[in-house]
Amino acid sequence: MDSSDGAAVVVGVDGSEPALRAVRLAAIEATRRRRPLRVVHGFIWPLLHVPPSAPAGGGLREQAEQIVATAVAEAGTAAPGVRVTGEIIDGEAAAVLLGETATAAMIVLGDRGLGGFSALVVGSVAIQVASYADCPVLVARGAPRGDGPVVVGVDGSESSTLALGFAADTAAARGAELLALHAYRHPTSTGPGDMQPLVYDEGLLHGEEERVLAESLAGLADRYPEVRVTPRAVRARPGKALTEASRTAQLLVVGGQGRGEFTGLLLGSVSQSVLHHADCPVAVVRGPR
Repeated sequence: MDSSDGAAVVVGVDGSEPALRAVRLAAIEATRRRRPLRVVHGFIWPLLHVPPSAPAGGGLREQAEQIVATAVAEAGTAAPGVRVTGEIIDGEAAAVLLGETATAAMIVLGDRGLGGFSALVVGSVAIQVASYADCPVLVARGAPRGDGPVVVGVDGSESSTLALGFAADTAAARGAELLALHAYRHPTSTGPGDMQPLVYDEGLLHGEEERVLAESLAGLADRYPEVRVTPRAVRARPGKALTEASRTAQLLVVGGQGRGEFTGLLLGSVSQSVLHHADCPVAVVRGPR
């Protein structure tokens, strides 16, 4: 895993408990990847033309500084020795984090933040950043686990290939098994405009989908000989199959957009589904726009 470029793992904080969970996750991830950790807080009040000293007994800027200081201390506790810095940046949270993605190794954030509607499973900031980021986005969902496999969704798309590489890197860094899960429902179209057959042989279909999975994994064992890779092809809705696998996984990795999804979508339906329902942290890996 190349960390010579000096790119940091960046975590967004807002003082909420989900953000502190993200800090702990980010600190451990930065240590594993031998990268510095950068704690960032989006300070929106100047954009709203609110006087910095408006609250009685203390200024808004001081509150923001306390949020960052608490997060930096939390990172040091979670991963002693991690190289961590903190910064307050004027701007709305999603915009600030997206501004970091061009130079970050990874963005980490909580699934919800302060001011979010409690009924929302995943907050708007997480969805926006995962939709537009130029680097992998790790969302602190579900239960943190130190064991279990790294699970990656594989469907043969370009986005899936990027996700597979990230997942293999992560499995190597964690000393974990890599479960490559390919979920399918119908025969695969082989070209634009192709129609799926109305009648097909289930055994032949499964064999064909296993071939798609094997082709996606070709060469992976040579690049990552230390990682035990388990391929699994199942007939199921991809979002449902990945969510079920997340119950025993330490990390779930998906591409930003899968095979057969509309190319105009910034974040595919499968990625959105697991962000809302997974029972472990989720990494979304997007290709270049």
